[in-house]
Amino acid sequence: MLLCRGLLQRRNEKTGYDIGIGDDMMLKRFNPLFLLFFSLCLILSPACAGEQQKVLVLEISDSITPVSDDIVLDAISMAKSGGFAALVITLNTPGGGLDETFNIIEQIDQTDVPVIGYVYPQGVKAWSAGTLILISTDIAVMAPHTIIGSAQPVEMSATGIEPIEDSKIVNAIVALAREKALMHGRNESVAEEFITKNLNLNAESALDAGVIEFIAPTIEDMLVQIDGEVVKGITLSTDGAGIEYYTPSVRLSFMNIVSNPLISSMLIMLGIYGVVFGISSPGMGAEIFGIIAITLGLIGTGFDVNIAAVFLLLVGIVLVVLELQAPGFGVFGITGMVCLIAGSILLVPMSFPNYYTPADFQRSLMISIAAPTVVVGIVMVFAIYKVMEVRHRKPLVGEMIGDMAKAIDPLEPGTAGFVRYKGEYWKARADEHVTKGEKIEIVKKDGIVLVVKRIPQND
Repeated sequence: MLLCRGLLQRRNEKTGYDIGIGDDMMLKRFNPLFLLFFSLCLILSPACAGEQQKVLVLEISDSITPVSDDIVLDAISMAKSGGFAALVITLNTPGGGLDETFNIIEQIDQTDVPVIGYVYPQGVKAWSAGTLILISTDIAVMAPHTIIGSAQPVEMSATGIEPIEDSKIVNAIVALAREKALMHGRNESVAEEFITKNLNLNAESALDAGVIEFIAPTIEDMLVQIDGEVVKGITLSTDGAGIEYYTPSVRLSFMNIVSNPLISSMLIMLGIYGVVFGISSPGMGAEIFGIIAITLGLIGTGFDVNIAAVFLLLVGIVLVVLELQAPGFGVFGITGMVCLIAGSILLVPMSFPNYYTPADFQRSLMISIAAPTVVVGIVMVFAIYKVMEVRHRKPLVGEMIGDMAKAIDPLEPGTAGFVRYKGEYWKARADEHVTKGEKIEIVKKDGIVLVVKRIPQND
């Protein structure tokens, strides 16, 4: 509308008159032409004013997993095809896979869509891989009271969690961090210290150190602050822009769930025990569930599985099944449980560079995986003990004769009901009337049915 108004108010160089709506002489001279031009301006006024800008917001609120790079790629494609002014990636993550982090950084570099990294909401963190992604975005923003840093790679060993000291590995990550900081005009030395010194910074310190550009408590405030910034040759016009949140497809949503380290590892463990129970108790379908769960778990981990761990798990399954199927003293079962527990611990994706997270998160992850395995193992040992107890128990038939029980149902000649014997419910019949709650004596056992009689009452 402003453009149309400007055209109407141009000064005619020959006459010296302003061509305006209130100029009767010019309206009389150019009445048909003017009305047509004015009508077109009214019709095209929304186009003259321009459509409202919009931004796409992608939330990363958990570990960086094998499906994370697919989600980022899909969000970038949606932002580009949907005409979004920018893609905002909110970060709230303890870290994740280094290969996936490299892929995400490459996608940010290769797209012509402006990408804003935003540690959000207030009070969260973007450690290790999250920090690398943040300093690789076109504009880096943090909400108040958020933390970045702790980017030194660590690995699990027999003695616990240890930092990676191999200069080849550390220098490679340092070079990447410094290059991305240089690329976006940020502090290269601080980017290096995130890795070499496990430096952690809050929002104010990060802004003072020059590793981020803005601090914003909300997405709306952040859009106001970055308005007018030039990114990839594009001047951002985000003040008052519409906000749309990215929703992954059903396939990506499902993959995002099963790729969570806790979920994928638990699926594998449940699958293993499902196979064990399925083999020991055929016909229940547990083995089918086990195979499906193991398959989903392996897909979730990106098929990056420790071969030694798989071998220990298979040996453990075989030993436990042997213990359940053949009489013994529990040696097979105990050894099998040791193999299952050791295999489950080794199966957790801890080794560098497959998993790249702060030590505290890796420790929590190991506990989360090992603890359920130990609990299930205790249950398995108890089950094996009960099986052995049943195997070595003397037959009860004969020992029951003459013992007393209690009628749960009234018994009539020719009909059967239930009685309680040593806390167990047995089907029973009597040749005489027995009232409910009456004490009775077991005379004999006919298959699974007890034959009972009333106990004479003393007058």
